[in-house]
Amino acid sequence: MSQRKVKITDVAEYAGVSVSTVSLVLGNKGRISEATINKVNDAIKALGYVRNKAAANLRSNQSNLVGLVLKDITDPFYTEITAGFSQILEKHGFMLFLAQCGDSPERLEACVQSMLQQGVAGVAFSPLRGASQSVIDMLAQSEVPAVCVARATVNDDIDYVVPDNTLAAKLATQHLVEQGHRHIAYVGGQGDSLTRAERIGGYCTTLIQYGLPFKSEWIVECESSQKAAANTVQELLTQHPKITAILCHRPATALGAVYGVERANRTVGRDNYIGQQVALIGFDDVAEAELTHPPLTFMSSTAKDIGEQAGKRLVQKMKLSEQAQAVEMVVLAPELIIRGSA
Repeated sequence: MSQRKVKITDVAEYAGVSVSTVSLVLGNKGRISEATINKVNDAIKALGYVRNKAAANLRSNQSNLVGLVLKDITDPFYTEITAGFSQILEKHGFMLFLAQCGDSPERLEACVQSMLQQGVAGVAFSPLRGASQSVIDMLAQSEVPAVCVARATVNDDIDYVVPDNTLAAKLATQHLVEQGHRHIAYVGGQGDSLTRAERIGGYCTTLIQYGLPFKSEWIVECESSQKAAANTVQELLTQHPKITAILCHRPATALGAVYGVERANRTVGRDNYIGQQVALIGFDDVAEAELTHPPLTFMSSTAKDIGEQAGKRLVQKMKLSEQAQAVEMVVLAPELIIRGSA
């Protein structure tokens, strides 16, 4: 009877580490401690594992398909990422295999698994809590190059390209403080959002830096629709009339907040003394921001640049260039686009 072939999962289990960590050690990538490297190498020696590099390279070279899995392809942020990512791929002769997973970790895993079954040369995906590590392990086991296209930072096992959410919130909050606002709220997103956590961190840090108050009741979760945002902002301003400025988690939140401010018998604008105006700043700039009255101020997350950078990095990894040997983490700086609402 022939002996079963040792797999990378066997090595990971023997060494007590993740599959992605074994893959990084095999490829001499990432920031792995010497102790972990020794554990993996001891497991490889003990089990007699042999990596099939030829098969891995053949997979990459045979296919011109590249997978991209995003949370919501109708979201303007992800639409811009897709445009930038696709533009880079087309220049290098690759075709895009696009899918969306919503908020379902199971759906994200299924999408990536389906793409692997189709023999894609590489995969980029946006992470979800509860699925990111399993997807990273799945890709590492299949030896398919991968890049994380994220709204928030992830672990050190995978290349990722992200906006600097913490800095964006700091700059937005600082701008409002410098405009004279002392009671600033944060509206939108869900409690399990990594992006929201990073932004709230920047928002709270800046308020503390200026010695200003923040209250838990001023940090409000909200569904992503404009209608939900309008209702939430109306209720918030009615219950807490001292609030004169709001950071809005999504473009739809900012657009809906305009209606919520008006329903609370306030007006949108920069002046927090005359006419009971409320300043609004959104994240992830969209074209519709210029259509409101006054036009909305936004923190731009350069979504197309994120897509382009992710595309370039994945192409490097698929071509096994020298630059692709170490895990690379790219954090893109935000830009404050000041209009009439803040």
